[in-house]
Amino acid sequence: MSNTIRNVSFVGAGNMGCFNATKAACAGYRVTLYDVNEAVLDHARLLCQGYIDYFVGTAYSSEEGAPGILAAMVFTGDFAQASAEADLVSESVFEQLAIKREVHRKLDASCPAHTILTTNSSFLLGSDIENAVTRGDRFAAMHSYMGSPLVDIVASGRTSAATLQALETYTRSLQAVPLMLKKEYPGYVLNAILGPLLGMAITLVAEGFGSVEQVDRAWMSYRSASMGPMGIIDIIGLGLIQSGWKNRPANTIDAGLRDRVLAILDRMIAANQLGASTGKGFYSYPEPAFAQPRFLDQEPVVEALYHPLMTVWIASAIKVADADVADPTEIDRAWMVGTSLAQGPFAALKTVGTEFFITLLEALVAAGGFDPDDAYRVCHYLKKMA
Repeated sequence: MSNTIRNVSFVGAGNMGCFNATKAACAGYRVTLYDVNEAVLDHARLLCQGYIDYFVGTAYSSEEGAPGILAAMVFTGDFAQASAEADLVSESVFEQLAIKREVHRKLDASCPAHTILTTNSSFLLGSDIENAVTRGDRFAAMHSYMGSPLVDIVASGRTSAATLQALETYTRSLQAVPLMLKKEYPGYVLNAILGPLLGMAITLVAEGFGSVEQVDRAWMSYRSASMGPMGIIDIIGLGLIQSGWKNRPANTIDAGLRDRVLAILDRMIAANQLGASTGKGFYSYPEPAFAQPRFLDQEPVVEALYHPLMTVWIASAIKVADADVADPTEIDRAWMVGTSLAQGPFAALKTVGTEFFITLLEALVAAGGFDPDDAYRVCHYLKKMA
């Protein structure tokens, strides 16, 4: 447990808020979980109990101590109670800037002077929220991933070094892996790379280059992965993927790719095919085809489907490095920790070779699958590094 942080309040009792609150409670922190909706709070107790069982199953928490964890957590719809004794606040409300700014304005007014405020926003920049509070030195983005130990920590203009140190210590106390970013970037590192990869996978299917299974089979075979990008989309949820693509700044993704991705997602969401949570997405659940023992052996792997996936994956990582968000080594580490895969994009680039990668990138640009200006920056970065 952190020496300076003992009481942690979580604002927003959705899946992510409940997951993070339960993890902190299992680590010994005094936890308060707040939501404005009483029905959501009632459901949150069920979610948290499920997460306690998950943490016991993964040996993060002991079975002996599990029964008392939920009883010790405070569930409240009283904003004053949630903020009164907080040393740290983690906000996970709807991914809408106006809502997040208002929540943090209220937290700034009601929390003790020493309280650190953080946002768990997936794509919104912390600096766009931070200017709603007076305690800018005690505000930062602290972004976690469901089921992964990776945690992004990034300063927002006025954030002090002491705040960043406290958040890093807190993250390590959860047995998590902090990634201290040099600067803000939409999607941080992992999502900034994963998003375009998932988008390319959807595009390949949408334009008839391969089936859902063929695209996933190609990625899973070449990357030794337990699931492919289409399966990942189902697990994350099509609604969250759709929101990410709609809310990202235009200069961080290819506009043409964005339109093609949203066309598919909008149609599936309208049919309530939201992924694993509704039993139907790109696969049917609870027993998706990609999880079956002989999934990879059902037909030959199509190398031509893997190449655009690999190219977008590596190129997106290079864009993050070129923006000076993190070093290539840290980017690879973020990918490996976040996905539990053995190799990151820069290591993969060394394996395939820069010349072959550039050839694939040029072909992708010619086919309209990657922005020419972004491709130029990627190539310029490679030349500079060489």
